[in-house]
Parts: sequence; C-alpha cells; structure tokens
Amino acid sequence: MNQISSNIQGQQRVIIENVKPQLEAGRFAVKAFVGDVVKVEADVFLDGHDLLSTNLLYKFSKDKTWTSIPMSFVGNDHYEAYFTVSENGFYTYTIEAWVDHSASWEHEMEAKIKDGQHVNVELLMGANILETMAKIATKEDKPELKSYAKLFRDSKHYDEAVAFAGSPQMHKWIHQYPDKQHVSLHKELKIWADREKAGFSAWYSMFPRSAASKPNTHGTFKDVETNVLPRMKSLGFDVLYIPPIHPIGMQFRKGKNNSTTCQEGEPGVPYGIGSELGGHTAIHPELGTLDDLKHLISTCKSMDIELAMDLAIQCSPDHPWAKEHPEWFKIRPDGTIQYAENPPKKYQDIYPINFESENWQALWQELKNVIMTWAEWGVRIIRVDNPHTKAFGFWEWCIAEVQAEYPDMIFLAEAFTKPRVMEQLAKLGYTHSYTYYTWRNTKADLIGYMNELTKTDQALYMRPNFWSNTHDILPYSLQGGLEPMFLIRYFMAATLSSNYGIFGPVYEYMVNEANPGKEEYKNSEKYEIRQWDWNMENKLTNIIRMTNKARVENTALQRTNNITFCEIDNDNILAYLKTAWNGNRILSIVNLDAYNSQGGYVRIPLDLIGKRPDEEYIVHDLLTGAKYFWTGEFNPVELNPNLMPMHLFRIEDL
Repeated sequence: MNQISSNIQGQQRVIIENVKPQLEAGRFAVKAFVGDVVKVEADVFLDGHDLLSTNLLYKFSKDKTWTSIPMSFVGNDHYEAYFTVSENGFYTYTIEAWVDHSASWEHEMEAKIKDGQHVNVELLMGANILETMAKIATKEDKPELKSYAKLFRDSKHYDEAVAFAGSPQMHKWIHQYPDKQHVSLHKELKIWADREKAGFSAWYSMFPRSAASKPNTHGTFKDVETNVLPRMKSLGFDVLYIPPIHPIGMQFRKGKNNSTTCQEGEPGVPYGIGSELGGHTAIHPELGTLDDLKHLISTCKSMDIELAMDLAIQCSPDHPWAKEHPEWFKIRPDGTIQYAENPPKKYQDIYPINFESENWQALWQELKNVIMTWAEWGVRIIRVDNPHTKAFGFWEWCIAEVQAEYPDMIFLAEAFTKPRVMEQLAKLGYTHSYTYYTWRNTKADLIGYMNELTKTDQALYMRPNFWSNTHDILPYSLQGGLEPMFLIRYFMAATLSSNYGIFGPVYEYMVNEANPGKEEYKNSEKYEIRQWDWNMENKLTNIIRMTNKARVENTALQRTNNITFCEIDNDNILAYLKTAWNGNRILSIVNLDAYNSQGGYVRIPLDLIGKRPDEEYIVHDLLTGAKYFWTGEFNPVELNPNLMPMHLFRIEDL
C-alpha cells in the first residue's frame, strides 16, 4: 500500500472557492481607493450535515495582527463580508473556515429538545465544549463557563442545564469563543489602496516654454505660476502636467514641424533629453533653476494643484548616459549607438534604452534613482511616456520600490497600444492608463468600451484617464473645428471618467489645423514655442468651468465604475446615470451629432434613483440652471448642438 502524502491535510473538511475580488489567482493586487468599502465574497462548504463558520481576515501592511470579521451567509453556500481600506498602501486579506462543532452541537440540541428527546449525552458534549471555551475566555467569563460545564455534568439539574443550552448567553459564547480545529485557509490576496487623487482628478497639460507673456520669449516656471496656474484654478483643474523639463540635446535636433533641419534659435524637442548640462535630473536653464521648480511645486500645492512630471526613458546623443554607460544602449556592428527607428522613419535625435543590457541591474537602479530624485523635489505624480516599449519586469519592480517609500506616488501610463499590453501595465501597478476614448465616437463604441472598463475584470485594476486630445494627438473628430464637437468630446471625457485631461490651451482655442492625413497638430508645440493669451474666454471655457465645478460638488461624478447607461431609441444620443453612496444622482445626456438637433425618450432606471413609476422628481441642469419636472421611466429630451449639445442633470427630490 502506498503511503499517503504528508502534504495532504486529511482533517480539513471545509472547501473555500470563488473568492472575490482577486486578480489572476492573486498574481496581482486588486486596486481600491482610501475610504473604499471592499466586499469580499466566496463559496464555502463542507461534506455532511455539520455547520461551518468562516471569517474574513485582513490587515494593513504595517499591522502585525489580523482583523477578523465573521462572514455572513447569503445563500447557496455563498458568504460575504466587508472591510474598509483606510490607509494608502497594501492590504492583505484571506478567508478562514472550519467545521463549527459547537454550532453543530447547538443546532442538534435544539432539534432534539424540540422533538422531546432526552439529551443527557449531548449535555456531556456541551460540558466539554464549555471547558474548551474556558481555556481561551476572558478572566471575567472563565469562572462562569466552568460553572455551567459542571452544571451540564450534573444530572440532578437536567432541566436547568437544558434551558441554559438553548439560552442567548450560550449562543453568544459559541460565537465568541470558537473551537477552531483543522482550519481551512485560503491563499493570501492583496489590495492596493491609492489616495483620493488617484480616483478623482482633472488634468491640464501645457508646455512651460510657451507660458511667457512677451512675444518671442522662452517661458519659465515663474511664467507658469503667473499665467497658467490662475487659469487652471479658475477652470477647475487640479493636476498640471508638463512635458520633460530637462536640457535638450543639440545633435540631430529637430526643427519646426518635425523638420530634420533645425534652424538657429529653434528650441528642439523636450523629449530629446540630455546635453552637457545633464540628463533626467537636470533642469533646462531657460525654464529656471531647481529652486524655481520647487517653488512652482509649492505654489501648486498652495492652490490645491499637483504638478505631474513626464518620465521619458530615452536620451539624446548628448545625454551623459551615452558617454558614461554606452552598454545601456544597442550597439551596432560599426560601434555606434542605435538610434530610434520606425521604418522607414528615422529618429536620429533619440537613443532608446536597451532593457536586455548585460548591465541591466545598474540601469534599473539609475532609472529608479531618477524617480526618487523627483520625489525628493516634491513630485507625487508621474506621467510615463511610452511605457509599453520598456520591460514589464522593470515596471513591476520599479513601481513597487518607489511606492514602498512614497505610497502616494501616482503613475499614469501613456500607452496607446495593444489591449493586452495596456492591461498588463495596469496590473503591474500603473495607477492610471490612457485609453482608447480618443477614438471611441459612436454610441455603440462608447457604451461597449465603458462596459468593458467598468463591468468586467478590468474594473479591478484598470483606471481610465480620458483625454480629448494630447500634445501628440489631434483626433480626426476635432479637425473640423466645430465648437459643438469640442464641447461634446470634452464633456464626455469629464463625465464618463472620474479622471480626465486636456492639452491646453490649444483645446480651449479649438485649434484644429492638422498635418494632412494625420492625427497630429500642425505647428505643434513639441517643436516650437508658442504664445497664448492666458485670459482668453469663450463658450468652451465656460462649459469647462461649470463641468469641473459640478464634478467637485457631486460625488457621483467622482468615480468611474458607478455608471449605468440608459435606454433611448436614438443612436445619436448617449445617456448615462451615475449614483453615489450619499444619494447623489447625476444623469448626463449627450447629442453625439455636432450638426443636427436630436431627440427621444430616455428611460430612467427608477430602482437606481429610488423612485416609483408614478412619482414626480426634478432634473436640474447644472450647466444652464434649468429645472424640469419628470415622472416615471420615460421622459423626452431634445438637444440642439448649436445651443447646448448636452444636459448635466442632477436628479433631485420634490
């Protein structure tokens, strides 16, 4: 006969399955926000007729002991429990379950007594249970437990013992002092809890070198403080994202409109990082000094704005790394460093990093040191340029290393790439992800994409950050220059997603001139310095201001996954409802047709707004101030894009 393996836990009878939430069997952490109430559920069952008990166990990374919460039976072997993530960082959670012989005894006693059976033997079993409880009980309860155990063994007090066996006090002790034997324990799972900014933010992107008031002048950090921050604050943005601020290389420097010939005085591309003045931890002298940057960071904080810096892991040929660590790059057979290519295009001004370098450990450490240096300056948000062209293993290691010291660090992945690659980056730790929103234009596409982000497993890890445009992308939808289209695309980004951004001030100016056949700005600021009137106002700026104000005042707009699309028999109208824990209800209705009026009857899910079919309620448009009285499920809407192509309704009680 073969010997039974010592790894088999033959006395463990309880099975724990289908634990949620978890991501790829615990390979990656599920994401949450500080303050979130996390629902943990599982199927828990055992053989036979015994009863079981099961607890949710959780602890914060700094906790030494577990917090235990009894799980509630829902039905069909399904249990659930809730806990709150109250700190920024990692939480570990698991589920324990065991055959609850004490509860089983109580259940059998109740059935036998009800049937009129004699329970002398069962009382002796109860005495053993009470004596076991006494071993782990408090000093106050211990004597009483021993006393009742003695009573259960005394046949002269049978009736008194039987009465106590079914008492509330006995029931309380059974659950207070469980006899945990042969406990089944699920594998430990993790949740990463981010700070609130990770869940709710409005980003404004601009080039600091274009912030000057005087024409033909290179902007500075001080100009950003003077001109840009007041505009951002007025419009309601709370994250200022700036492209790389480092010295720009001279070799193969690009000119206006990506010309391979750079004319005298042209500033070059900020992504051509590095010169004799330094690399990723140096400051472009025309922008100011490190002290000026720190002052900008401090000024931002005083205005409840955070500065996001751009991490572009690439170098100009003049970057110090090219001389000091040529092994970090690909070396061609002729001994030269391989520049970036996307055949037939050539980018001689950029050296990409080789993540298969033999000296990869030192490379990883140096890249981490760049981020840690920025963190010491006060930076807590980093937008990463093209992270999908860098090694996955590096990101998993680097993000974990940085957040171990700075758990409040937020990473945005600028990865307009294949779905699985984008998803992998999010699983590895990226806080936010650029998405395909820029190219989702039809009603079907928008609903399908939002449901993918919010109703599938992507909701556990994918944090969308919707952008109407970027400094790299002028979508075809905006190239016609139609004001209603700029309003529509802005409004949907800001209300579909709780994190969104625009590249300004070109968006407010509704700049729409593109390079022919491409989604690229002509005369892009990537290649030249522009001058703007930072006090310019128009209809779009008013809508931005009102929408951001509504986002701050309405908690339903401060999350993404709480969205429900509403039926309306018109493919040109998109309607969606967001609800919050505090009863806040926001209904957004958008005319996707920038040319024509569109209407229909929108169906409101009354169960989500807490209304009866015959009950009247108010829809208050937060953009126009208008109020309408609606009743029941179906109500009419009509939107003229030339007047206002959307409603931002707050649903209010009479």
